[in-house]
Amino acid sequence: MQLLVLQGPNLNMLGQREPTIYGSTSLADIHNAMREKATSAGIELSFIQSNHEGVLVDTLHAHYGKIQGIIINPGALTHYGLSLRDGLALMDVPIIEVHLSNVYAREAFRHHSVVAAIAQGQISGLGWQGYLYALDWFIQRKSA
Repeated sequence: MQLLVLQGPNLNMLGQREPTIYGSTSLADIHNAMREKATSAGIELSFIQSNHEGVLVDTLHAHYGKIQGIIINPGALTHYGLSLRDGLALMDVPIIEVHLSNVYAREAFRHHSVVAAIAQGQISGLGWQGYLYALDWFIQRKSA
């Protein structure tokens, strides 16, 4: 099983950016923890982070037909990234949307996700471990 892990704008600054909201764990640390868990389950992960929506869409197109699932934290694109949403929809694979903070306990503009309606599920507010929970879902699916 091969999964694509997409990270949206500003996530490259995790560990430095507003640690009271997003925590002190870096994106590299998150990816390392995911890679370790995935490897032991026989899952291959590809990681992409971009601050540019078009790069994320191009990445989806390049992986079309080659992956079995997507874990995505769209960052601010969650709320308005329609081309990203459409790119995700064409993939025809399960999608788990992850957010480090509880977006529903924050500013009102963060309460709407253009991705949620096409995602299998959403994990919000559980910190960096939310990525591992998303991976757990795929591991269970692989074992079924």
